Amino acid sequence: MLYLLGNYLMSLSEQLSFLRLVNYLTFRASMTAFTAFVLTIWLGHRLIIYMYRRQWRDVAHDLGVMSVHDKRGTPTMGGLILLIAIVFSLLLWGRLESPFLWLSLAALLWFGLIGLIDDLLKIKHGSGKYGLSPGAKLLMQALFGAGLAFYLLYSGWSPLPEQLRSELFLPFMKHAVADLHGWYALFIIFVIVAISNSVNFADGMDGLAIVPVSTAYLVYAVFAYVVGNVVYSTYLNFDYIPGAGEIVVITTAVIGAGMGFLWYNAYPAQVFMGDVGSQALGGMLATIVILLKQEFLFLIAGGIFVVEGASVFIQQKIGFKMGRRFFFRAPIHHTFEYRGVSETKVTVRFWIVSFLLAFVSLVFLKVR
Repeated sequence: MLYLLGNYLMSLSEQLSFLRLVNYLTFRASMTAFTAFVLTIWLGHRLIIYMYRRQWRDVAHDLGVMSVHDKRGTPTMGGLILLIAIVFSLLLWGRLESPFLWLSLAALLWFGLIGLIDDLLKIKHGSGKYGLSPGAKLLMQALFGAGLAFYLLYSGWSPLPEQLRSELFLPFMKHAVADLHGWYALFIIFVIVAISNSVNFADGMDGLAIVPVSTAYLVYAVFAYVVGNVVYSTYLNFDYIPGAGEIVVITTAVIGAGMGFLWYNAYPAQVFMGDVGSQALGGMLATIVILLKQEFLFLIAGGIFVVEGASVFIQQKIGFKMGRRFFFRAPIHHTFEYRGVSETKVTVRFWIVSFLLAFVSLVFLKVR
């Protein structure tokens, strides 16, 4: 909105030439992060009180770890704070004509809706076991993935260059390793479902998910800046994607809102993200991963979520069928807690690992 307004006012008077700042991606990205942070801080306290009065409180079922009993009664669905701050900031500072912006917002709102329904059902039944069924959740996630695949591969409005749409890239390779053609649609659905659920699994301790989410978004902000710039993309041997630079503004909105949310979510948490937050951030991140053609980079940048998701899959889909446990508890952060490591220590160590993985991911900008 301010991007369009600033350019309109500059066209009316040369004295308003200072408004050209809105044309600079770095300026808009910085202001988006600042706006999202301030709005989250301002809105957070008010929404926490509102959720507390409406009895929107945590109903997590007992996993046999100490922290579960301490968390019951804490306001949940704090992800609504994130959604409001991110959407408002992007509508204020984003380029509203950008398809990257609207695709990302569509993911944020669609997956936020999935999480909201799940959270409301849990609150209604008073148990963390009775939310949206796994089948219904997977179906809604897959529907978005199928819609995104159709838009990117077969519609006439895809923002991706035609020669790149179905190609598969590895972080350390300069050129595509394969062209999946129509099979890429199934790959998109898989990536959407896998990433959105892995972020959801990581949301189990105070402040645990929001920092690794922010570091992953930071990595993709840097990659978006490179692939969206014809000079930098050519120098670093990336395929140029026109308009992809707008993803920098999108990712910084999440980072700003995430740091504001950590203000209330750090131990001891005053509010939990809930599925409405973790699903929304995961779904939006998965969409950005696909739009930037850096799906396999997530194995490093989102390594925390990969391990969390893998631990659940191994425990529930393999271990239980074999009649044995591979982990004391799943997701894996509960295993460390079960073994006696304090919640705050587990959380901070996961943060440290997420920062290290982010640095390793950025190395692939040059090592190709």
